[in-house]
Amino acid sequence: MASTTPFKCKPLLPLPLSPFPKPNPTASSRSFKHPSHHRGNVAVSVAFNPQANFDDLSLFDDDAEGRFDVVIDNDVISRLDLSPFQAATGMKNPLSVKPKEFLERTIGFTINYTREDPRDPRELSEYPDIRIWFVRLDATYPWLPVLLDWRAGELARYAAMLVPHQMNIKMGVVFNPEALELFVMKKVFIVYSWLKHHNIPNPKIKTNDMARMLGFGIGDELYDLVEKHPLDLS
Repeated sequence: MASTTPFKCKPLLPLPLSPFPKPNPTASSRSFKHPSHHRGNVAVSVAFNPQANFDDLSLFDDDAEGRFDVVIDNDVISRLDLSPFQAATGMKNPLSVKPKEFLERTIGFTINYTREDPRDPRELSEYPDIRIWFVRLDATYPWLPVLLDWRAGELARYAAMLVPHQMNIKMGVVFNPEALELFVMKKVFIVYSWLKHHNIPNPKIKTNDMARMLGFGIGDELYDLVEKHPLDLS
């Protein structure tokens, strides 16, 4: 039985009705300004509230030409084959990718995965072979989250492939908060540096938008660290 159903993630505690959840230390949205304490698993909101408008998306979204659709199946996954991604997007060499072209269109995945046991209740993010394919993809294209189709929930699914979590019948994906925090922090270093390296206007805004899609607010202190310790992207 093939499955292409996107993950559904809901906040553990109520969040403000706005395009992005605002930082709240008592809810699933958290800031990096202070050291975190153990709180157990929390569910993080990774989708727009249906009542919110989309005007807050900052760069290049108004004139989007569509998206690059990447289709993978059991054979591709078992061979850790990235060629379907490269063929669909044209990203043969990660070092030659120009972000503006992809920020204008976005990227999404269709996972045609046939379970050995049709009664297997696991979600796609619970299959180790699927997750390792995404691990390899992320290792090759570490800035990819900023190019995904956020409106379609692709950032949520991508994060679920890489971050420890549990599935909850009522709440959907429940991320480990410390693991998700480290994931977002790492992506802030990478994405901000990559956008700035390619002279994308206001790279901090786009990076903040990405983090807020996963329920996090980024303090200026983290960007100060990135500026003091720039990544070598050559």
